[in-house]
Amino acid sequence: MRNDPASTAAAVLARAGGPGNVTSVAHCMTRLRLGVADPAAVDAEGLRALPGVLGVVTDGAGVQIVLGPGVVEEVTARTEALVREAGPAPAPPAGPEGGVEAAAPRREATPVKALLRRVANVFVPLIPALIGCGVLAGLNGLLLNAGLLPALTPALTAVASGFMALIAVFVGHNTAKEFGGTPVLGGAVAAVVVYPGVAKVTAFGVHLVPGQGGVLGALAAALLATRVEKWCRGRVPGALDVLLTPTVTVLVSGLVTLYGLMYAAGVVAAAIGTAADRLLATTGPAAGLVLGGLFLPLVMLGLHQALIPIHTTLIAQQGYTVLLPLLAMAGAGQVGAALAVYVRLRHDVSLRTTIRSALPAGLLGVGEPLIYGVSLPLGRPFVTACAGGAAGGAFVGFFAMLGDKVGATAIGPSGWALFPLLAGNRGPGTAAAVYGGGLLTGYAVGFAATYLFGFTGRSRAAAST
Repeated sequence: MRNDPASTAAAVLARAGGPGNVTSVAHCMTRLRLGVADPAAVDAEGLRALPGVLGVVTDGAGVQIVLGPGVVEEVTARTEALVREAGPAPAPPAGPEGGVEAAAPRREATPVKALLRRVANVFVPLIPALIGCGVLAGLNGLLLNAGLLPALTPALTAVASGFMALIAVFVGHNTAKEFGGTPVLGGAVAAVVVYPGVAKVTAFGVHLVPGQGGVLGALAAALLATRVEKWCRGRVPGALDVLLTPTVTVLVSGLVTLYGLMYAAGVVAAAIGTAADRLLATTGPAAGLVLGGLFLPLVMLGLHQALIPIHTTLIAQQGYTVLLPLLAMAGAGQVGAALAVYVRLRHDVSLRTTIRSALPAGLLGVGEPLIYGVSLPLGRPFVTACAGGAAGGAFVGFFAMLGDKVGATAIGPSGWALFPLLAGNRGPGTAAAVYGGGLLTGYAVGFAATYLFGFTGRSRAAAST
């Protein structure tokens, strides 16, 4: 029976230190993400014990509660309502010197991990639009190739492409919001990146191209705008703040974006595309093995969302990201491992019930239920699942080295849900065949590795009784 979202939200908040301890509420496809004022007040073990909670990830400055697709949206809405009703969170306690005394768990978050978390917070809210527009783009491509509904395809092109054409604005808005600036100013400065009139501007001896630098340029522009805005707020008299601060922020940040950031971000974006192509063309199987094998630990730590800027940059450059199909093989290894556990531990009714309920989500690329409910608690099956993902990634990477590139036109789905978004240099049919072969390889190796090596002597004996 499905848990009541309101009850789950209340229980989560109680174990997160209460509504007053929560400073921010957000979610991605499967996780409720809470920012907390005092990390020491979070009862992580209590959260893990709640019905319906598939896993918990603490990152020093917050906590991520894995709830699964569909459920997370409802629980997030209830959680936001409860936090609003409780009023604003209190300020952290001051230390003996008058400054803020950080709790011990907060110091565990390294600067790099904290930065990756904040970058993920910029891009995670964009995933639903990326998925929706990507699916429509794939459908439109099929109609165009088949010559069907010619009167409809121009409209579908506009609907599917509009968001991607202006994604820089949304990135700028979210960046300013995440880093403490005014969101609309971040969006205004980032809009410079995609404004058609930049083609008349010359920087470093060459004309700029609208969209040059893509989301990386928009991210840098909005970060600069936030810094300029904060500098102005501390120096402009209150009576002139409403007039001068926005003007100076847009002017300074916009000019720096035009005459520096767009060019630099364009160089970086081009380097990312070139590196991805060369990596697969020269070391395809090895690259696929590493990427497919290491992605599950990234998902477990909640750091996989930090790869979104790279995916988005590749989609803007090439029309698809060649990295996502490789990373998606980790889910195939996880499914194979879960099936092996189901076969070997046939007397563990509770675990087999968990696998049956989580397996459909795993086949569609949502791996957290199987990770936190099956493989990670057992230990060895998590490692053998990574082996399956590595094998699937090596399979796809091998064909990429032969010249058959497989990419995804949008990010978010994986597993079988990625098929409508597949594209490649040899057409969607070849891309689907290579990707499907990679999934089957991941399933088979994940199953075999787990069946043969995923259990200790004691668990083997228990499975045979």
